[in-house]
Amino acid sequence: QVRLVQSGGAFMQAGESVTISCVGTGVSGAIFETSDMGWYRQAPGNQRELVATITSGGNTNYADSAKGRFTISRDNPKRTVHLQMNSLKPEDTAVYYCNLRALDYWGQGTQVTVSS
Repeated sequence: QVRLVQSGGAFMQAGESVTISCVGTGVSGAIFETSDMGWYRQAPGNQRELVATITSGGNTNYADSAKGRFTISRDNPKRTVHLQMNSLKPEDTAVYYCNLRALDYWGQGTQVTVSS
C-alpha cells in the first residue's frame, strides 16, 4: 500500500544532465515530510551504494562520486524527491533507487545508462 514510485529510465550521453524523481503514495504528508530520504545506485556486479541523502529539514549529503555534480531535493507537498545529475559519466550507469530511510521503503528502481 505504501509505495515509492520512480520515474522512467534514461538513456544519456556523457556530459549531459538528467533528473529522476520518486513519489510517495499511500503515505501521509506528515510522515513523508518528517522522513529523511536517500538515493542509492547499483551497477551490474557491484554493491548498492548510497549516493545522496536529504533530511526533513533539507540538509544534504553526497558520496564523493556525486559531489559537485548531483543535487538531491524534495517537494514535501507533492511527496516527491528528485535527483538531478549533471555532467554524467559512463560510470554513473546504474539502477537508481529511492529510499525512505526511517521506515526502509524502497522505490522500484530507475535505469540510467550513460554512453561515451
